[in-house]
Amino acid sequence: MKKVKIEHYSDKEALDFHTNEKSGKIEINSSKPMTTKRDLALAYSPGVAAPVKAIAENPDLAYEYTTKGNLVAVISNGSAILGLGNLGAVASKPVMEGKAVLFKRFADIDSIDLEIDSNDTNEIINSIKNFSKSFGGINLEDIAAPDCFVIEEKLKENLDIPVFHDDQHGTAIITTAALINAVDIAKKDLKKVKIVINGAGAAAMACANLFKSSGVPQKNITMLDRKGVIYRGRDNLNQWKSAHAVETKNRTLSDAIDSADVFLGLSAAGALKKEMVRKMAKNPIIFACANPDPEITPEQVEEVRKDAIIATGRSDYPNQVNNLIGFPYIFRGALDVRAKTINEEMKTAAADAIAKLAREIVPEEVAAAMGGETPSYGKEYIIPSTFDPRLISVIPVAVARAAMSSGVARKNIENFDIYSEQLKQRLDPSVTIMQGINSKIKKNKKRVVFADGEDENTLKAAIAFKNSNLGTPIIVAKEKVVKERLKEIGYGENFDIEIVNSTKKDKREKYVNFLFKKLQREEGLLERDCDRMVRNDRVIWGSCMVACGDADAMVTGNTRRYAQSLQKIKKVVEPRPGEIMFGLNMVVNKGKTVFIGDTSVHEYPTSEQLAEIAISAARVVRLFGFDPKVAFLSHSTFGQPLTSRTKHIRDAVEILKNKEVDFKFDGDMQPDVALNNEYADLYPFSEIVGKANILIMPGQHSATISHKMMKSLGGAKVIGPLLIGLGQPIEIAPLRSSTSDILNLASVAAYSAGVINYKKPN
Repeated sequence: MKKVKIEHYSDKEALDFHTNEKSGKIEINSSKPMTTKRDLALAYSPGVAAPVKAIAENPDLAYEYTTKGNLVAVISNGSAILGLGNLGAVASKPVMEGKAVLFKRFADIDSIDLEIDSNDTNEIINSIKNFSKSFGGINLEDIAAPDCFVIEEKLKENLDIPVFHDDQHGTAIITTAALINAVDIAKKDLKKVKIVINGAGAAAMACANLFKSSGVPQKNITMLDRKGVIYRGRDNLNQWKSAHAVETKNRTLSDAIDSADVFLGLSAAGALKKEMVRKMAKNPIIFACANPDPEITPEQVEEVRKDAIIATGRSDYPNQVNNLIGFPYIFRGALDVRAKTINEEMKTAAADAIAKLAREIVPEEVAAAMGGETPSYGKEYIIPSTFDPRLISVIPVAVARAAMSSGVARKNIENFDIYSEQLKQRLDPSVTIMQGINSKIKKNKKRVVFADGEDENTLKAAIAFKNSNLGTPIIVAKEKVVKERLKEIGYGENFDIEIVNSTKKDKREKYVNFLFKKLQREEGLLERDCDRMVRNDRVIWGSCMVACGDADAMVTGNTRRYAQSLQKIKKVVEPRPGEIMFGLNMVVNKGKTVFIGDTSVHEYPTSEQLAEIAISAARVVRLFGFDPKVAFLSHSTFGQPLTSRTKHIRDAVEILKNKEVDFKFDGDMQPDVALNNEYADLYPFSEIVGKANILIMPGQHSATISHKMMKSLGGAKVIGPLLIGLGQPIEIAPLRSSTSDILNLASVAAYSAGVINYKKPN
């Protein structure tokens, strides 16, 4: 079982992340315009009176007129925060905000965290009961057992919305899905397997209950707590543990594990010994889910049992049992049918759907989103990846169906095919794209130069590149300055990161010779001029590293204007033969992804250049997994009005027609015509109207203005500009880029180094 490097962050880096720009991780935005007096009157007084009266007459209309139907409360009292224990309500807030972010990121569910400063179960129950009308669902989190059992049970009795303790049921659903498939692969029978559960907390009990609902007989499950086996007749068992007591003579884990088919650990590191694993049945199933360190490591299991199927709670091994596969999508399905509860039928349906998804052949587009990896159902792939984009369109459907068939849904879904497609649109495409790129480059790690290594954001991006195991960063900087910066951002000055600069004499001579050979005829430079450039300019030095094969890719920028960086790079690196060089920005807004070019190189492209930009953009967009649809933008639509500016755009369209390219295109058209499907009936002859994902701008001015306005005023996510057509994989970050922006460009540069056939150095 292959282990991958786990990511680490300094405490200061984590604290800086939580306080950067705005404190915390969530904010509330209005979903309606609030610009005019009329807007305010409709949103508040007097307009708000109309929905108030309607809801008073029919409370279910709150789902229509308010956010209730897509709003989940994430609630804790801080009595069992992660593995840190009872640290209090306010200390749990960062975790609860994080949970709220995950709801939004993975299932487009709005959520708000509520921390209740009490350890009195009745007080907590009454608090939640009293504000529950505001929400479509309640997610309980990090509440210690047995209080969590009491709180959830009473709330489910009293509320008519889903109440879900994720620590229990999320773990149970994912573990059950893994069990279903592991039993299948091991050629065992779910109704006959002998299961040992080490741990008797909330998650362990929920797993046992769902195992039973899925077909495992109660007598086949042995549960242990710190005192040993929970057996019938044992003294001082509470009502919850008593429900899992079995008739047995076994008293220890070593006794119980003899001939067991399955071990589930939700306990402590090192609890399962190698000699115990030896005693298990043929093809044993071992789920060692203690975090951060499992009950036994996969390496230890494999030393004594080559036939074992292994899962852990960690991301650095295959088969990670991660609640993230479940809870966002379970709530999504429950909310969409306005379920009164999340019942056993819905949990079982979720587990079955997850299990079945792992058995399906992974489509090409899904493999691309997972970095080109095509996992195959078997010992090291029994549950889907947390980043499998199919989860959003599979699990909610199963949960919604189960809610409807079990009678707890208040709203029916008429067409599940349409519903499935709508679910897919809720995902943020930029996240899927970047996770695919990052998964890809992790498998074939590249050496990436971060040319502005003394800049704090660039240094943080280089550290993140290393810690995320994306490749090997190389910092161009003075070593003394980098060490000072490292201490400032919470790492010791001896943090292991490669630093280079012009004091390395052998490299400097190599790059001077390379540059002099290239530029003596082009620019009439003397060798001393080239030496000065290599000594004094980090962009020149970094570009020479890539051009001479001492690094695979580079990212620069952030400390100077884009054009200045590009001018320096062009002294070292030629354009790719036969290809135009231009800037391409990926812009994501409200679930729609478009690529805009040229944003950084050609001030006023000719018709021929516009056509070439379209051809190269289509090639690049395909690398990101999109089917290119090109719109040539203008202030006019199909020649109305016809001006000299319009003509050269129409000429570009004609040039493409004569080239017989393999993608769809059209123009000239205004941006709303290209992007809004409402215009399709006005222009039925065009296959691009309302469907464009590549926007070719008439000039650099309009391209740059457009994407920067979308980012600044429209809240769009922008990746780029990607520098297309350069002869080496080098990207330029715009002035004042964030750490994430620089990291994304470094990943793109590394990805390009792996998928594009660049000219090798002599």
